[in-house]
Amino acid sequence: MYRNPLGRQVMFLTTLIVAFLSHGTQAQQVAAAQEVPNNFAMHLPPIQPVPYSHKTHLALGLVCEACHINAEQSVHMGFPEISTCMRCHNSIATNQPGVAELTRISASGGQIPWVRVYQVLPGVTWAHQPHVEAGVQCEACHGDVAQLEIMAMTTSVTSMASCISCHQAHEANITCQTCHAWPTE
Repeated sequence: MYRNPLGRQVMFLTTLIVAFLSHGTQAQQVAAAQEVPNNFAMHLPPIQPVPYSHKTHLALGLVCEACHINAEQSVHMGFPEISTCMRCHNSIATNQPGVAELTRISASGGQIPWVRVYQVLPGVTWAHQPHVEAGVQCEACHGDVAQLEIMAMTTSVTSMASCISCHQAHEANITCQTCHAWPTE
């Protein structure tokens, strides 16, 4: 608990702002399976070491968990191992420059140095595991990734208002300690 009166005022103002923002985000229209609103501003995608299209790969029938692993064991969803990519790309689209780069990385014994698109913000204690265990689908937070040629931060999943709004809608815990580690004093 805050002993500092200024700390209580900051906490109160933060609560008011979150309540206001979460009310506004609930009114926005989002895709049927998407629960987190789209970002208000466009975020440019990071430059990845190997070009990758979710649209192309998901159209082939792949599911998120086929490549993104360890949701139950890590804060961040794991990136695909190069061996996962090479299961198909040792014989498919081998004439493409991106697949040639995969082959080069694989032959050197390295891993693909993917650049993370969504970052867990400082001060937030968050993990995929409880969300996966609660049955939350990837699209609920990350949007219609199946339509993205290049992965970008299209949703506001890292905003506090989005988290609180979703937790309220699903009657999940919304106490501060749910997502933040607070000092014990």
